[in-house]
Amino acid sequence: MTRTRHLIFGTPDRIAGTVYGTIVVMAAIAAGSHGNTSAGELAAVVATTVLVFWIAHVYSDALAETIVLNRRLDVAEIGSIARREFAIPLAAVGPVVALLLGALGVLKDSTAGWIAVLFGLATLVVQGFRYAGVERLTPLATAVSVMVNVALGLAIIGLKAAVGH
Repeated sequence: MTRTRHLIFGTPDRIAGTVYGTIVVMAAIAAGSHGNTSAGELAAVVATTVLVFWIAHVYSDALAETIVLNRRLDVAEIGSIARREFAIPLAAVGPVVALLLGALGVLKDSTAGWIAVLFGLATLVVQGFRYAGVERLTPLATAVSVMVNVALGLAIIGLKAAVGH
């Protein structure tokens, strides 16, 4: 169960990648969804977008480390960066599975889309609680932390609605 929870919501030591990946996923869903986009097409858009951002993140981190170290990184070091940043594409697993269930006809496309968005919001809630736990925040501050994370997700959804593909 813990492994599944970590796969869906990330791990505490990879919170940055999980939050970043979740925001990329939700933005891709918002940008890619419009009246005639199927759940399968949206799954492909989300997966491709997240992979592109992950590769860009690994590349930019490797470039930065090369400059800081003043030497070329070896394959093991680049692999270490890729593993460290793997929380970015892992953030797409739950939403993409939901969208694929829509593509397979298990769910209606619109239901699959909303479940994918809810995965993103739930992930942001979990990360807000994780942050609050580390900071030992009061219940009120914890609620604010969670609300800020959720507000970010809702802002993305709101922007999508405002653009109204």
